[in-house]
Amino acid sequence: MSFYIASSPHAHQRRTTSQLMRIVALAMIPGIIAQWYFFGWGVLLQIGLAVATAYAAEALCLQARERSAFGGLRDNTALVTALLLAVSIPPLAPWWVIVIGVAFSIVVVKHLYGGVGQNLFNPAMAGYVVLLISFPVQMTSWLPPIELAGSHPSLWESIHIMLFQYSTAGYSVEQLRMVETGALLDAVVMATPLDHIRSDLSQGMTLSESLRAPIFAGIAGLGWQWVNLAYLAGGLVLLQQRVIQWHIPVSILATLALCAGIGSVIAPDTLPGLDIHLLSGATMLGAFFIATDPVSAATSNRGRLVYGALIALLVYLIRSFGGYPDAVAFAVLLANLCVPIIDKYTKPTTYGHGSAARRDTKQASSSSKGGN
Repeated sequence: MSFYIASSPHAHQRRTTSQLMRIVALAMIPGIIAQWYFFGWGVLLQIGLAVATAYAAEALCLQARERSAFGGLRDNTALVTALLLAVSIPPLAPWWVIVIGVAFSIVVVKHLYGGVGQNLFNPAMAGYVVLLISFPVQMTSWLPPIELAGSHPSLWESIHIMLFQYSTAGYSVEQLRMVETGALLDAVVMATPLDHIRSDLSQGMTLSESLRAPIFAGIAGLGWQWVNLAYLAGGLVLLQQRVIQWHIPVSILATLALCAGIGSVIAPDTLPGLDIHLLSGATMLGAFFIATDPVSAATSNRGRLVYGALIALLVYLIRSFGGYPDAVAFAVLLANLCVPIIDKYTKPTTYGHGSAARRDTKQASSSSKGGN
């Protein structure tokens, strides 16, 4: 009879990394469908290119490290990294943008740190930040959502634009926006609702004036609120399946809501309210799919609460006073740097070694000395 070493009795679910990552990928499907509907075929094309690049880079790195490429590819971590990065960039960005971003995430952020479970930073967000800093024009070239544009390029047109940055009729992405939306609408529709608000405020407009733009005919920007709600639905599936714990997403959303509420009371003409912060940009994607990365996040329950609150605070400060309209990637990376100190001061007390136990030990020691 062989002796089998299993996980501790309190670990009720023995899911493998491959199974967990597969559930995460499936939970992203509602958000991906919403993005495809509102922003066109480029979303799916970016995902396909990202996944192919991720698996190729993963296989090459595993071979270089003399590891089994087939066994390493089955853990699905490269798949999740590719999906997170692909849905974060503009759908019609040049093909080489996603290739560079995914290759950097897999090769540099993941494997140069030792592979699965060893990375200090979230690979997808590190790749996103590299792309945003290196190629700011390409990374901010979003088309308006379908509700404003009326239609988006066909599948073949999207492929042509991604390959050559021109449609078959010879229009660039910027010209295509004007053709699709008209010059007047193009003048008021920015890359995202958050970017539109930032641009208007920098020109001296008030928040209420900025919110009159056509893109804000919905709750928090046409299309964007539905994308966020779709990722919220996927995040609830992750919670229901116990793939993630509630501490990080709840801490992020509660802290961000608190900051937005205070800001809208203090400066209602310059600081957006709850709906804008919670349902625009990458808020729900970041709260449920990015910040909850088990490798780069805090480990204890108290630590996760602090970690999530720190991310939300950084997101709010960068969105409100920083140089970028959305701040999820920067906030997550900065919080990743703080994880060691967060874990140090929030680690659970070992049974029998708490303050009460130490006090009882000192009292017992004093009593024995007094008796002697």
